[in-house]
Amino acid sequence: MTRIGSTHSPAWLQVFLGGLVVAIGDIVFATTLWFSWTASGLTRVFQTIAVGVLGTASYDGGVATAWLGAGLHLFMATMFVVVYTLAGRRAPQLLGKPFVYGVLYGVLLYVVMNFVVMPLSRVGRSPSFEHPDWIGLSLIAHMLFGVICVLFARRALRRR
Repeated sequence: MTRIGSTHSPAWLQVFLGGLVVAIGDIVFATTLWFSWTASGLTRVFQTIAVGVLGTASYDGGVATAWLGAGLHLFMATMFVVVYTLAGRRAPQLLGKPFVYGVLYGVLLYVVMNFVVMPLSRVGRSPSFEHPDWIGLSLIAHMLFGVICVLFARRALRRR
């Protein structure tokens, strides 16, 4: 039995499913905006994620680096949900208003990804800064992802 504020473990399947939904949503967003819905476009989007670890050599790695990028992407999206679930476990009031706290969490995710994670990776500066319209669209997408994180954290911590 999992209870908010208890010492019991959250329902980790819900956390993973939330990460999967965020990861799929982000790939749909990125592919629609920047890549194509072809096999080569999907390979390219995941290789672009792997650039954070491998640098531009990722584009020479074929399907193997695309799989690496897909794994890294799913891991990062799941960590978004893990962090919110752990925060919600400590401060259950964060689970009460998913459309308020989720939007705020999404903005925080955008800031952390674009001003901390990417600059510390081999990507460097986010390419979206060259296109102000992309910034707005990315912020909106991250706000939606934040709401998804809150909803799945609630599911993971709900009473059974």
